[in-house]
Amino acid sequence: MDTMRERFISVTSRQLDEDPRLAVVLAEITMDGFLPAQRRHPDRVVNVGIREQLLIGVGGGLALTGLRPVVHTFASFLVERPFEQVKLDFGHQGTGGVLVSAGGSYDWPAGGFTHMAPGDVALLDTLDGWTVHVPGHPDEAEALLRHAYSAGDDKVYVRLSQQSNAAPRAVDGLRFTTVREGRAGVVVAVGPMLDNVLAATEGADLTVLYAPTVRPFDDAAVRRAVARSAPAVVLVEPYLAGTSAAAAGSALAHVPHRVRGLGVGRAELRRYGTMEEHLAAHGLDPAGLRERINAFLAPDAAH
Repeated sequence: MDTMRERFISVTSRQLDEDPRLAVVLAEITMDGFLPAQRRHPDRVVNVGIREQLLIGVGGGLALTGLRPVVHTFASFLVERPFEQVKLDFGHQGTGGVLVSAGGSYDWPAGGFTHMAPGDVALLDTLDGWTVHVPGHPDEAEALLRHAYSAGDDKVYVRLSQQSNAAPRAVDGLRFTTVREGRAGVVVAVGPMLDNVLAATEGADLTVLYAPTVRPFDDAAVRRAVARSAPAVVLVEPYLAGTSAAAAGSALAHVPHRVRGLGVGRAELRRYGTMEEHLAAHGLDPAGLRERINAFLAPDAAH
């Protein structure tokens, strides 16, 4: 199976052939994969070098000319380092584009903390109007990328990762889907967290919702799930723990409820190890999730 990043290259290269409005802006990262597309479309595949602020500025400038820019690098260099440019060159200027990240929270631990971005979605939450896709499989990445490319002039962030579920789910870029139904509580699994959540909740009387798109947050799906279950929601996200807690709380403002956010902790893990070791250290492996989900839901499950 190819990776999400490899699928991004292939689907975007084809889309460049089909859509004259699309343009790709790179900062060295993944440039080798786009060399064939650059030879075919030298005016619409631009490499600015290792200049991430310029990367965003060029993307915003291309949007002002009427193009649909696809701006790509590692998440830490796409959202965190040039955040002011994201805020101004897209938000303040009122332009749209597609930011496509790689690297996730700790996909390449050997790269060190400079290449880790567990706070990217939380940071984008400080800005208005961003759609955020978090695919859990390369097939889902392709579907959500195509959705983003055709989304008029909207601002879209597509968060790609080395982490992947074993099988894809149907995605439409709009809503959460119900994977299991239960009555003791609701677990929302975001993107590549689904397989671990399903393993952690095997045999439990829990509803599991799958969220490959987290912004806008699917308030209606969470409300429906809680109406059929206990009013306790666990959010399992592959980035900073609690990122979507406020969104879930807002969705359930009409009923008494409890929300627990599970995800990447704030403390830096300086023994970088492997991606799997980071998952376990943050309690995002099946065993860690099972323990924490059960501990949170136990008061409700006992009834």
